[in-house]
Amino acid sequence: MNKMIRRSAASFFLASSALWGTMPVHKACATSAQDAQIQQLQREMQEMRREMSGQISALRQRLVRAEGRTTAGQQPVRHAMARPVGAPMSPAMANDIAIGGDTGPGMNGSVSGMLRSSDVGTPPSDRGIDSSWKSFRAATEKEEAVHFGGMMIGFPGGRPTISSEDGAYALQIGLAFHEDLGGFMGMSPRAGETKGLFPGMTENARRLRIPISFRYKNWIANITPDFGAGSADGAVTLYEANLNYAGIHHTVLTAGYFQPRVTEEDSESSNEFEMMERPAITDIVRNIAAGDARFSLGALHYAKRWWIAGYVTGQSYGNRSSAVVSDSQTGATFRVAGRPYVSRDVDLHVGLSAISAFKVNETANGRVYSPSEAPEVNLTTTKLLSATVGNAGTVWSAGPELGFRWKRLTLKGEYYHIGVQRKGTEATGNMPAANFEGYYGAANYTLFGKGRSYNIKEGAFSAPGVEHPFNPATGDWGALELSARYSVADLNSNLGGIGSVRGGQQTVWSAGVNWYPNRHFRFMLDFNHFIVTRNSQLYDLMGRTGNSVAGRIQAAF
Repeated sequence: MNKMIRRSAASFFLASSALWGTMPVHKACATSAQDAQIQQLQREMQEMRREMSGQISALRQRLVRAEGRTTAGQQPVRHAMARPVGAPMSPAMANDIAIGGDTGPGMNGSVSGMLRSSDVGTPPSDRGIDSSWKSFRAATEKEEAVHFGGMMIGFPGGRPTISSEDGAYALQIGLAFHEDLGGFMGMSPRAGETKGLFPGMTENARRLRIPISFRYKNWIANITPDFGAGSADGAVTLYEANLNYAGIHHTVLTAGYFQPRVTEEDSESSNEFEMMERPAITDIVRNIAAGDARFSLGALHYAKRWWIAGYVTGQSYGNRSSAVVSDSQTGATFRVAGRPYVSRDVDLHVGLSAISAFKVNETANGRVYSPSEAPEVNLTTTKLLSATVGNAGTVWSAGPELGFRWKRLTLKGEYYHIGVQRKGTEATGNMPAANFEGYYGAANYTLFGKGRSYNIKEGAFSAPGVEHPFNPATGDWGALELSARYSVADLNSNLGGIGSVRGGQQTVWSAGVNWYPNRHFRFMLDFNHFIVTRNSQLYDLMGRTGNSVAGRIQAAF
């Protein structure tokens, strides 16, 4: 490096002489010599940049290894490593190549802040971004980035991002990849029963989403195609396509195809679920007037202690792709949540969710509400839990949320009641309303890694945090958690009375283990024991008791 500095100083001296020491009679020659000296200086500067980038890479490796061996309450273990070639960079040099972000002493910011490993933390979301311009700039400053030609390339939040120097323009591309593998056991039907589709071993591309976000200051457009297809892969659909404005403090206004946040479980990103699928009742509730790719117009606002959101909703994407639907649905969602008590070791969550379809889709069969659900594993297209309510008017649901975190232990549960008003006909007169219900309780414990924490922007609990990425050489294993859940969904109404609906009652006992080698990858293994009863006029005709074992490979960027 000293040799480089001496060479640069000599070049600068020669360039200065060329600029100021020439006689006017030799002006043309001096101009030519000046251009040559400037070009030489530029070449030397490029060479210096390359050499300094190599030093930064060496420092990055040293920092990651040191932080990987750090234990709670101890200083990082220092390793005897070869010193990088050349002298340490001065602040001016580091600022010139513009790598890093936090301002401070030495190398344009603290080493640990500037060279933070991108595989530490919680999984990125499965959705497009909706952060404010201010928040986006803060995130890019905390992550390492490379600057060139007025552009910046980095991974704020773990997602590949290209942006302008001030973050006003930005393009982000992400990934939510969920590949499921597993099957069912103990599903042999009794005499006269239909077996249904319950394979012993199968696979399914549950989600293959590619979130693409374009930003101009506080305006963000998101489009996310999905090459997965729920329970039967092979179809391509849309997860979201919306416009967001985030220029109001902690507020996001949204219009377009979107997933309105309703229920605590639905507010979480699918990359953070405790089990592979949501509880049956929350899936049924959200699909009344929300769910994936629902046309929505509304806003959310969040603070440290509370969260609120409301949306007016319409049809789902693809709903009008055929002439079957003659009149589209309209509805609305509302959710409010808060944390009445917060400390380092404790989070107490309470909330209320409500949703309504003011009118459901009208088809050749009229307005029919048909909730149905698989046994909380999407490896079958057979849904033992299924109800049909004809002449449906307003469909609504409401219920409370409750969650509690103590250190590494997280407990949560929700209850929802569903009401369906029926219009009736001249022949039948007014029909009694149909009433369904369901609930779940879940427990989660993080064995190693940072326990689940509270995400104030989602008003819900997040995934465990990876403090030390998987590296057997240093004894680091990422994060591991155990989960259990008890879930009930009852689609029976007024059995034995007028206007009875027999959709069945489903009970699912679940247990699972989730391993995060780093923030971008996860491996899940779930066991479900399910019991479905009273879902036919002939008792248990399609009722079934069975088991499923399924695993998931997840990648998130």
